Amino acid sequence: MLKLLFIGDIVGKPGREIVADRLRRLRLEHAIDFVIANGENAAAGAGITGSIARSLLESGVDAITLGDHVWDQRGWETEMMEIDRVCRPANLPQSCPGWDHLVIDARGFRVAVFTVLGRSFMGMKAECPFLASDRMIERLKGQADAIIVEIHAEATSEKQALGWYLDGRVTAVLGTHTHVPTADAIVLPGGTAFMCDVGMTGPYASVLGREVKPVIAKFLDGMPRRFEVAENDVRLSGALIEISPGQAKAQKIELVTVRK
Repeated sequence: MLKLLFIGDIVGKPGREIVADRLRRLRLEHAIDFVIANGENAAAGAGITGSIARSLLESGVDAITLGDHVWDQRGWETEMMEIDRVCRPANLPQSCPGWDHLVIDARGFRVAVFTVLGRSFMGMKAECPFLASDRMIERLKGQADAIIVEIHAEATSEKQALGWYLDGRVTAVLGTHTHVPTADAIVLPGGTAFMCDVGMTGPYASVLGREVKPVIAKFLDGMPRRFEVAENDVRLSGALIEISPGQAKAQKIELVTVRK
């Protein structure tokens, strides 16, 4: 049985530090073969940089995915072309720079991963995530033994619908973006592991990773404020999936939470 860990949105320095401190030990404890992490909030809570991406890879992450904050850091659109284990969402316009999928391997088994952005309540220009997933799955035939689809989306209904739509065609459909781990981890009837949101890797004494007081204040008066990344109750959160290598189907999925 192969094991894959998908780590939810890494938020700022606290999220990066717990990955650096705990991931290698976690890999050994659970005999994890593959680690994929969403790093789109890794740079002060918004975007990623080349140095941060490299540090996450050095910490034991095999592949980094991104979401709607992909272009937040100045110069990243150029830097990302120098790092071959980071991919942008696959349903952005094809003229956008960067890889739209990654393939990683362990023990002779190849895992492809790509991200699609949801379109409900999301502001970025993106192709339909359902049709984009169809296109990517067709492209990846023969290139990988298993496919992991990340849906970076706001609406739980959109995430659930994509899970059912892809059931039996991919090994897992995993949600990110909302930063709150959900209690719906399941292997669907066709053998596809699903979870609406694998959670946030960062400070949980917060509002989605940001300091509480300024967020509450903005809800009260609507005035703009700077939302600094919080610091306390830091956790690593992700989905651990067991994969049957013979069929490339998921056998088990569970939420994994590690406290600092």
